Amino acid sequence: MRSDPISRFRRFSRTVTAEVGALDTSFLGRGRSLGTARVLNAIGHGRTDVAAVREYLGLDSGLMSRLLRQLEDEGLVETLAHEEDARRRVARLTAAGQREFEAYEALSDERAEATLARHPHPEALLAAMDLVASALGRDRIAIEEADPLSDPARYCLGEYYAELARRFERGFDVSLSRDPDARDMTWPRGVFLLAISDGLPIGCVGLKGSGGETAEIKRLWVAPSARGLGLARRLMEASEDAARGLGIRILRLDTNSALPEALQLYQKTGWTEIDRFNDDPYPDVFFEKQL
Repeated sequence: MRSDPISRFRRFSRTVTAEVGALDTSFLGRGRSLGTARVLNAIGHGRTDVAAVREYLGLDSGLMSRLLRQLEDEGLVETLAHEEDARRRVARLTAAGQREFEAYEALSDERAEATLARHPHPEALLAAMDLVASALGRDRIAIEEADPLSDPARYCLGEYYAELARRFERGFDVSLSRDPDARDMTWPRGVFLLAISDGLPIGCVGLKGSGGETAEIKRLWVAPSARGLGLARRLMEASEDAARGLGIRILRLDTNSALPEALQLYQKTGWTEIDRFNDDPYPDVFFEKQL
């Protein structure tokens, strides 16, 4: 009996295959394979461009066409030429398709609840799932602009503030920090960016501008499950690109020496340590970068 890393990986793969019903001819008892159900799910969640759905699911064009044809034959999906580019196709759910999508959603939620309920430590199980999903989906993590007051942004900021409260010796109270609501991180002065993994926010960063040539990088955070994948660097690069687009030439940021991984990132990516430039009570290290 083997217990080496390869064997453990393969055991995990077999377990997941069985748990999600990958080999079932009738996924969740709805009379379709998992592949067909996943295409319906992607369209139902707003991925209407056929090429984008195919890329998202990692399907070859032949298989994608067969799965779409099956859904069309069932009256669940209709495909049309793109309004602006006749070479592209878009897929939309019919009324029957919407009902079927909602049925799958309800059944999938029930299965997830049942699986978590079977485990004595569901939060530990979810943490392990988050780690695996982030690692396997790292190439599909997208950086998107967001409203800093939106629910996904507030989730990331809340996690960021909670982590600072745990790691700072004196705790952290965002009300004592400048711009606690991140309202200055919006166009045309700045921007707020989220890292999105298959619909879930797993990181953020803010660019706080004032309309001049100098701006600040704020609120850089990556979920623990996604650390070590280069995501913090990607967020920083995206914020620098956004700054250039706004005509910003100098970026500044502040941090705390209780965050050595942040210090290491800035030191490795061209930031120069400078004197204190604000009266925020929490930072003790300050950086600047010329764009």
